[in-house]
Amino acid sequence: MAAAGARVAALAAAVQDFVSGQQDGRAAEVAAGMKDGNWTVLQLVEALGSCLENTDPRMRGRGIQLLSQVLLQCYSLLQEKEVLHLVLFYENRLQDHHLVIPSVLQGLRALSMCEVLSPGLAVSVLKAIFQEVHVQSLLQLDRHTVYSIIINFMSSREEELKGLGADFTFGFIQMMDGEKDPRNLLVAFQIVRDLIAKNYALGPFVEELFEVTSCYFPIDFTPPPNDPHGIQREDLILSLRAVLASTPQFAEFLLPLLIEKMDSDLQSAKLDSLQTLTACCAIYGQKELQEFLPSLWSSLRREVFQTASEKVEAECLAALHALSACLSRSVLSSDTEDLLDSFLSNILQDCRHHLCEPDMKLVWPSAKLLQAAAGASLRAYYRITRVVLPLLLEQYTKHPQSSQRRTILEMLLGFLELQQKWGLVEEDESTLLSLRASICSVVFSALTDPSVQLQLIGIRALTVLGSLQGFLSHSDLELVADHLIRLTLHEDSQSSEAAMEAAASLAPIYPKVFSGHMVPRLEEELRSAPLKRVSSSEREEESSHDHCSLRQRCLQALAAVSTHTSIVKETVPVLLQHLRKLQKGSESGTIQGMVSVCQSLHRVALQCQKDDDGCWYFHQTVVPCLLAMAVQAAMQESAHPLLGKALIEEEVLTAMVPVISAATTHLSPELAAQSVSHVVPLFLDGEVSFLPQNSFPCSFQPFEDGECFDTQRRLVALLMAFVCSLPCKVAIPQQDRLLRELLALSCSCNCPFTATTAAKCFAGLVNKHPAGQQLDEILQLAVNRMEPSLVEGPRRMQALTLLLWVTKALVLRYHPLSSHLTDKLLGLLSDVELGPVAADGFSLLMADSPDVLHKGCHADVRIMFRQRFFTNNVPKLVQGFHGAGPDVKANYLKGLSHVLNHLPKPVLVTELPTLLSLLLEALSCSDCVVQLSTLSCLQPLLLEAPQIMSLHVDTLVTKFLSLTSSPTMAVRIAALRCAHALTSLPATVLLPYKARVIRALAKPLDDKKRLVRKEAVAARGEWFLLGSPGR
Repeated sequence: MAAAGARVAALAAAVQDFVSGQQDGRAAEVAAGMKDGNWTVLQLVEALGSCLENTDPRMRGRGIQLLSQVLLQCYSLLQEKEVLHLVLFYENRLQDHHLVIPSVLQGLRALSMCEVLSPGLAVSVLKAIFQEVHVQSLLQLDRHTVYSIIINFMSSREEELKGLGADFTFGFIQMMDGEKDPRNLLVAFQIVRDLIAKNYALGPFVEELFEVTSCYFPIDFTPPPNDPHGIQREDLILSLRAVLASTPQFAEFLLPLLIEKMDSDLQSAKLDSLQTLTACCAIYGQKELQEFLPSLWSSLRREVFQTASEKVEAECLAALHALSACLSRSVLSSDTEDLLDSFLSNILQDCRHHLCEPDMKLVWPSAKLLQAAAGASLRAYYRITRVVLPLLLEQYTKHPQSSQRRTILEMLLGFLELQQKWGLVEEDESTLLSLRASICSVVFSALTDPSVQLQLIGIRALTVLGSLQGFLSHSDLELVADHLIRLTLHEDSQSSEAAMEAAASLAPIYPKVFSGHMVPRLEEELRSAPLKRVSSSEREEESSHDHCSLRQRCLQALAAVSTHTSIVKETVPVLLQHLRKLQKGSESGTIQGMVSVCQSLHRVALQCQKDDDGCWYFHQTVVPCLLAMAVQAAMQESAHPLLGKALIEEEVLTAMVPVISAATTHLSPELAAQSVSHVVPLFLDGEVSFLPQNSFPCSFQPFEDGECFDTQRRLVALLMAFVCSLPCKVAIPQQDRLLRELLALSCSCNCPFTATTAAKCFAGLVNKHPAGQQLDEILQLAVNRMEPSLVEGPRRMQALTLLLWVTKALVLRYHPLSSHLTDKLLGLLSDVELGPVAADGFSLLMADSPDVLHKGCHADVRIMFRQRFFTNNVPKLVQGFHGAGPDVKANYLKGLSHVLNHLPKPVLVTELPTLLSLLLEALSCSDCVVQLSTLSCLQPLLLEAPQIMSLHVDTLVTKFLSLTSSPTMAVRIAALRCAHALTSLPATVLLPYKARVIRALAKPLDDKKRLVRKEAVAARGEWFLLGSPGR
């Protein structure tokens, strides 16, 4: 008893402190005590008894406020009878003094969330609010509370509220009328949406409900600066639009309003009206639209014909599309008018005559209107194209000028593209099928026109026609292939590229036509084009250049058309045969020819990755063939130095690498394991039995010592391309031996190309190697080989190359040894001989590698490795710079610049204050690589961190202007871009420098390089406009 008395006394004290002592924190203590069971709501009401009966409204208000705040936290603990008595109490208090009302509403909000609310109480509360409370005289928060009560009841007591009938709708209309606060409007609009969506009775109050919401249309609201609520104008627009477009019952009131606002001078009002009309069409039928269709069409037509705004035009076209779609959905009965037909007839009547004037400005607006209406449904498309397509074909014949024909064909193309939405339908209605011969004739004539622009439109039209399966006959398709071949090989480069793209998109649809007709023709052209000879006259040189260009286009076309496995099986042998032909020749230009073949093979490989069968066919056909040809060339070089030398040149081997890599990355683990079991023994044991034409004059031993094997060692690049692209799960046979051989080769080979590729291959394998003792041993062996070679000896550069690639492999996978190797690299920055190369190595560590150690070849690349590298090593770079001698300081600046240049810009901005001084010092470095890297780093920072950069504007202006006279073109361009980016800084900071910069930028306007002059014009123009009105 004593404990209970103490609890009651504590409750009374808390109540007294809250009511009289103005200690608001006591409410949370009372709520916590109720949750803990120290007292009940009845005891709280008893403790508040004198307060609730006090004659001072402020005291009554504080008492009710305490009760309401406790109920908001403890409403789930209430019993049904308690809720009943509390509701009756609060309803009664709605008649109290206006100071009490806000707390009463908070209490009712708490009770509206109770699950044990007795039936009928929700209706009783709302009736009391409608009758006793003048909502719009309340403060914003209290009005929001009323809206929240309604939302709570609508979600939990829907059937009860519907029992009120239209009285509920009328009560809400009175409550909302005059609301101005955007926070409350969002809630009020939601209530109206629910009223309509949940089929509450609107009764005779449809117009009143529309008026009370439409008075806000169009929304004109600009959020105040630093608004903590985050309500945007777009939020209100979308919320109101959802209300207005929620029911067809609003149509008779809304459509006149929309037509009126479409004629407004305000663009925002036009856009809002058009977007709302589009939304309404989704739920309207022809009954709602019928009366207003002429006015709607008149407004839309006027806007499209007269507007200068692309946004307004686009919304008009979208609205017209929606209107046409809405009318297309209507079900016709025998006694109703076909509104779609009459609506489209009006559109045709107003637009078709403009299509006959291809030089006039209304031709395109008319075409767009017709296409917008036609694209809404198949019925609309048939109705419009039945008139428009014959008209356009007739106009094409009547107008002989290429510019006019281009306009007409582009309009025709727009209608053809619409047909793609439905595909070709074999019906009598289809105008397209009845005009097949005429359309093909027009398109084919465009392909033979001298105008390149008309050819390009014709190629696009040809692609669309080809995509409509069944439209083109077999003879048409062969003619298509002939045209594409001619355009690809003998026309302007733009037409050639477009024709190749068209062939690439049509080949998967008609593989038999392209493999049986186009591929043989290209093969014939490739064979007939003579290989380049040493020319003795200008005419011979021009002819030779033409043949070289023809071969190049043949190769590109063969690759472009290889978009289906059956075609790939035809084109790949042709490409490989041409490569063999080049290998046997000894003409000048063979290297570039081989590179071109490899580039085409690479494109085919990428296209085959989408299909497992095509990928495996390409791999098992191309990879062994390339290896066999390379091995053959390497052995011929050893025996006969003048034969087949081109294939083992660095440029050709480098071009082969992406071919083999792309052919390997998408293999399944099972097929990759099958392939690796042949390739690795080839390099380790000279096992050539799996290669085609494997009768070689001597054994293949690329890892053997001796000058006679130097050429064979170059082929390690092809091994790298293969093994570094394998999926991680594929086990590599004799991997430990292979790693040791690669390590030895990378450290001992005198050929930089071979040593580098061996180091990259070693690094690629190490990156994917499972963690464990075997990896630790091979890494320790690599460190033991590198460290002595880095100190002294003839192969310091090879050791540094290996160090860089192994470090990158370990940094990407967060291996613990990466810190030790990075420190070793940092130490080399102070080396006079290796320092500059080591500094450039930081770019290699941070940048994406194109051939190994990237995600595309399944490398182990952890997220945010760049940020981690920055955090661990930039402080060491800065410390090393401050302690370095003057002859090696540039190395630290170069390394720092490379790291920062590849760092994500948001990270760099946060570190900018501490590093900017070093970046500015790097601009004074004489090394053009440092200058270029630093300028590339600073340019985006000028845009993203203007406040920080403004503090150093004097230095920045001086440095940038100085570098605009650099002997290196790339540095001049980068400096001018930075000078341009300076204009994003506050104008007040820049104005003192305006005249100086404009004078200085006059000199690069006369630069001998066009790209420099272009950047100078752009930069100087921005500086001229600096400080002008509207900037």
